[in-house]
Amino acid sequence: MSAGLTLPPSPGTACTPAPASCHSIPQPVAFGAVKILPIPVLSNNYSYLVIDTSSGRAAVIDPSDPLAVQAVIEEEGVLLEAILCTHKHWDHSGGNAALRQQHGSCKVYGSALDAVPELTNPLAHKERLSVGCPRFGALATPGLFEGSPETMLASLDAAVGLGEDTLLWPGERPWDIGRPEPRGLARSSGESRDAFRARVLKEVRRRKDLYKAT
Repeated sequence: MSAGLTLPPSPGTACTPAPASCHSIPQPVAFGAVKILPIPVLSNNYSYLVIDTSSGRAAVIDPSDPLAVQAVIEEEGVLLEAILCTHKHWDHSGGNAALRQQHGSCKVYGSALDAVPELTNPLAHKERLSVGCPRFGALATPGLFEGSPETMLASLDAAVGLGEDTLLWPGERPWDIGRPEPRGLARSSGESRDAFRARVLKEVRRRKDLYKAT
């Protein structure tokens, strides 16, 4: 599925509102009959419940905490039909097995090239699926802790190419929903697109090395 760019925090990065959590305060968003509910999970991750309000059918994206996700499913009174996993890491796929056990007809979608737990429906690049009226498209954006700098740069290009009207919904880190960009990664006035991309890639590699060293 389409994965956002995620960066390990820099040393000294402060997170609010509480030391144990780096979540901002998410708000539901509606687009016609489609309702999107961000679900704070773990210490600084988010899952997303996408609901077709006309039929009560739903899909969840990256359900790392099955209890938190199930609580929202029950509160909304919807039928979970699909789990969409951006990648195999436990903090995005940790709830797959428990949710599949609880929702027997639920299918798990993810990259055909990734070992997503409980995967039932592997997806290729640009393959599409529907859960009620919401339509989803898989976009290959590799490079999170694996791959080369060139792979990461290609993924950044894919995200940039989505268009100005695209909303990017991040999966983790303290600067996600409704929060400012990481210090030093905002595009400077007059900075060319290529220079900005090069600077972001350099910072991604630096933080990746810091993460591996911890």
